[in-house]
Amino acid sequence: MILDEIQNSPGLFPVLRGLVDRPGQTARFLILGSASPHILRQASETLAGRVECIELSGFDLSETGSDALNSLWLRGGFPRSFLAHSDEDSFAWREGFVRTYLERDIPQLGFRIPSTAMRRFWSMLAHYHGQTWNASELSRSMGLSDKTIRNYLDILTGTFMVRQLQPWFENLGKRQVKAPKIYFRDSGLLHHLLDIPTRHHLLGHPKLCASWEGFALEEVIRAFQPSQPYFWSTHSGAELDLVFMHKGKRLGFEFKFTEAPRLTASMRTAMADLRLDQLWVVYPGQHRFPRDQGVNAIPLSQMALRGL
Repeated sequence: MILDEIQNSPGLFPVLRGLVDRPGQTARFLILGSASPHILRQASETLAGRVECIELSGFDLSETGSDALNSLWLRGGFPRSFLAHSDEDSFAWREGFVRTYLERDIPQLGFRIPSTAMRRFWSMLAHYHGQTWNASELSRSMGLSDKTIRNYLDILTGTFMVRQLQPWFENLGKRQVKAPKIYFRDSGLLHHLLDIPTRHHLLGHPKLCASWEGFALEEVIRAFQPSQPYFWSTHSGAELDLVFMHKGKRLGFEFKFTEAPRLTASMRTAMADLRLDQLWVVYPGQHRFPRDQGVNAIPLSQMALRGL
């Protein structure tokens, strides 16, 4: 049985629990609906031990193929945006999506926030893509309290528009960054809010490298599905874009928009201080090659399609 838009009938959760608990029950239930934190919490509480939550994202490289990498990066993974007949049609669809999300979806999820205020915050947040979260700086720019700005961010995170990548902590005797980094989970929405309609505009934009970093980061996370991804950064300047445990190994990733990624001092520091089993430099090229002991450069298409 497939139940769509479950957020419109939250009273069904206790009924489903009774049906699932019937002796000899062989039916299976597929529940689809919004990303409302309230609904997710209710499902987890009411159907504890009886439900598996699966997060559905847009298209990724494993579905579109490596030939579509540039189009997927520019337009994002929403099907109607990616499959549009032209970049102009894709851009127009994303504008409609943003307006619908702000004017209809957010209020339906129970959040009473003016759409103009959220649109302004969302647009400003696009300029912080790939950077460490700084609530005070944004709150001053918008004339709102830190608490209100944090609430706006949590709404975008809870509805899977934004990822708050948490910092990796270890007792290394170094001052480490403890605030999360902010990434747009769909590169197409990032480009729309930055007013980047075509690849030509993207390649000349100041956020080019940050855009590539976020796009590649999401592809790697989808490919490996770590229980908890992190970034690592110290106040002395050493940093690593992504680190997580995978099959008992500690893996690190750097994302570089260059045809010839080189070994940096930060990579050497991360390898030594974090005791990484492997560090991968993900770039948009075609060939895989070593950079140092335990450090290899790998095209994003190879990692997303065939793994390591």
